[in-house]
Amino acid sequence: MIRRVAVLPQPPLLIPELAAGAADECAELREACLSAARRLTDVSPDWVVVGAAPGAPEVPEHASGSFRGFGVDLGVSLSRVTAPETELPLPALVAGWLREQGGASSVRVHLVDPAIPSGQCEQFAQELGEPAAVLVLGDGSSRHGPRSPGGEDERAEGFDAGIRDALAKADTGALSALDPALAAELGAGGRAPWQVLAGLAEDGDWTAEVLYSAAPFGVGYHVAVWEHA
Repeated sequence: MIRRVAVLPQPPLLIPELAAGAADECAELREACLSAARRLTDVSPDWVVVGAAPGAPEVPEHASGSFRGFGVDLGVSLSRVTAPETELPLPALVAGWLREQGGASSVRVHLVDPAIPSGQCEQFAQELGEPAAVLVLGDGSSRHGPRSPGGEDERAEGFDAGIRDALAKADTGALSALDPALAAELGAGGRAPWQVLAGLAEDGDWTAEVLYSAAPFGVGYHVAVWEHA
């Protein structure tokens, strides 16, 4: 049975060494993410991670990698077992860093393509079974304000407000109903992982808490914890 789910964003700036001059601005977001990660470890030392990356590459169990491609040669591992370094996509790197910071033993990373249809997200969820601790990684819209990475879109605020409300209420129906086309237009890479979450959690009774929800750098970041009631 799934006992606890943590929903987090995956910006490289979560990692202090990669945040450069923005480390202090990221402190509240980072602490919320670390708090959620520790709460996962409280129920299980082994997490299942859901994220999105183009092509949905398979991530080897026990893999290790580096944030070298993001400017700092900082190594992370998906388990306490030492393995040769390989090239890992961003969600796996962030999951490895969170594993280490949260005190978990291992993370098993499962990736979907960001463009996967909604119905296939539910099918993907069924294939994951019912792990005790689940980490869901994904960002909201990248189009908040004129300085946002994707350029300003007035729809971004309403989109991420809807995500925040759905996470606060553990509303799997609202997550399932997200429009993939709109999410893509708004640069919301978390759409597919959130819809996998909806498939994983649709039959349960959940209590939910949002630890963080804002768009400090023009991108919507949400941190929430769902616990099986």
